[in-house]
Amino acid sequence: MSYKRPASAHHSEIEINRSRFICYVQPVNNRAEADSFISEIRQRHPKANHNCWSYIAGPADDVHQWNASDDGEPKGTAGQPMLNVLRHNNLGNICAVVTRYFGGIKLGTGGLARAYSQAVQEALKELPTQLVVPMLDVALTAPYDLTGEVEQLISQFKLTHCERSFNAQLLITAKLATSLEVEFRQALTPYQHLIELKIS
Repeated sequence: MSYKRPASAHHSEIEINRSRFICYVQPVNNRAEADSFISEIRQRHPKANHNCWSYIAGPADDVHQWNASDDGEPKGTAGQPMLNVLRHNNLGNICAVVTRYFGGIKLGTGGLARAYSQAVQEALKELPTQLVVPMLDVALTAPYDLTGEVEQLISQFKLTHCERSFNAQLLITAKLATSLEVEFRQALTPYQHLIELKIS
């Protein structure tokens, strides 16, 4: 499944009932990078009341890469609402930290959840993103008399990073969008005894 990732770091600030909510967003490739970014923001704001965070440290749909923390706010009022915003926007490879400076007026649990969600939504409005299309490695071996058909399939399925080797048979290595794998295999069915296909 394709998803969006931040093209660069970004931050924004909102104020709700005299409390300041500063949201920092950063592209990350793994949990270690996310944890490092969270530590960096904590060090930048040692006097903040809370540094709540959430991240998706891989593809948007990889639940094993999701994590969140309320950092002392009432349970479920910060990290999870922030994570829900990231998920709703189909984002991956992203870490969001919201730094809160308490302004003296309590917001209540519902108000906190809305405030943390709004802080992330505000940052995402101006966040530059890039589309990530998960790819598979394809290796295809075919007799030379099927070169035309193979080239047509390459074009039809928009294979990228194509490399051709001309040995006893034509060997093509390329990248295929994960979402097209089933269709691609079906398209090769008429040639299944002539073309060898490896997908990883």
